[in-house]
Amino acid sequence: MQLYNKLSALERAALIEEAGKERLTLSFYAYAHITNTQEFRDNLFIKWDSLDVLGRIYIATEGINAQLSLPAEKFEAFKNHLDSIDFLNGIRLNIAVEQDNMSFLKLKVKVRDKIVADGLNDDSFDVTNKGVHLSAKDFNAMLANPNTVCVDMRNHYESEIGHFNGAVTPDVDTFRESLDIIEADLREHKEEKNLLMYCTGGIRCEKASAYYKHKGFKNVYQLEGGIIEYTRQVNADGIENKFIGKNFVFDDRRAEKISDDVIAKCHQCGDPFDVHTNCANDACHLLFLQCDTCKTEMDNCCSTNCKEIHALPFEEQKELRKGQANSNDIFKKGRADHLPHKKDLRNIFEVLKTDKINT
Repeated sequence: MQLYNKLSALERAALIEEAGKERLTLSFYAYAHITNTQEFRDNLFIKWDSLDVLGRIYIATEGINAQLSLPAEKFEAFKNHLDSIDFLNGIRLNIAVEQDNMSFLKLKVKVRDKIVADGLNDDSFDVTNKGVHLSAKDFNAMLANPNTVCVDMRNHYESEIGHFNGAVTPDVDTFRESLDIIEADLREHKEEKNLLMYCTGGIRCEKASAYYKHKGFKNVYQLEGGIIEYTRQVNADGIENKFIGKNFVFDDRRAEKISDDVIAKCHQCGDPFDVHTNCANDACHLLFLQCDTCKTEMDNCCSTNCKEIHALPFEEQKELRKGQANSNDIFKKGRADHLPHKKDLRNIFEVLKTDKINT
């Protein structure tokens, strides 16, 4: 019985190309109590592997977080399987704005301590006591309210390429960091301000809203289904789009274009650009923004040093990597000091204090 992926990305890509069938990229999450996570994981893998599902799925005792793709012709069978599981019956599925048959090339179903790394002690508060969920139309109305503070619950490299007009974008590397920063900067406004939050698909706001209510915030709101569902409603119902730029996604597409605005810049030359790439040096793999001109000039590398290493024969590169741990830059997502136009590291909450709280 196969319980793990056995094909390489290249082998899977060839099979997808050969099949020539349209695939759907989608995501969903659900907080629920799962007793036997390993058994649930294994059963899920067996069923989804039979449906040619590919993606990254996390299972924990607190629930499931899934980002995946599957053949469009098998969508109904997939949905029927979800509906056969009590806590997934009727679950909202966030269908990707931009489809790509190669968005995922492996099926990875992993058991984790949590479905989102938040660093919180969930026993200390009621995770079901969540904020008010808002549709795209109601979100726009709340965003326009002068008594509202809108906070992007994503990381700096996500908001750098796209965010809502007027939103505060915390300059953080992790979701956990933003929780403490937001509480600290808004502690004196817990009762009178509307705390409006959004993220990619809603899962981070789901936990954050319960956390902030536990911390004493009275008026907590979140965008239902995140940016993905917001965009669907905007397109379907003719609602004014308040999101500028691209929505960062965690698959091989890297981003979905929500508006035509390019709000970011190449980290190497500073020209307007908003497409992420990974440094071609296997010992680095730093995620950063690199325009086509710099990509050609730097051979898809983030520095001259990486370019020189990448130019070496493969065996020499392997020798250089022996005994070496990954560079810390791999976790910085565009923070590396050698990138002259990396995101400004100023305290973004200075904007909040001057432009929002004092109004």
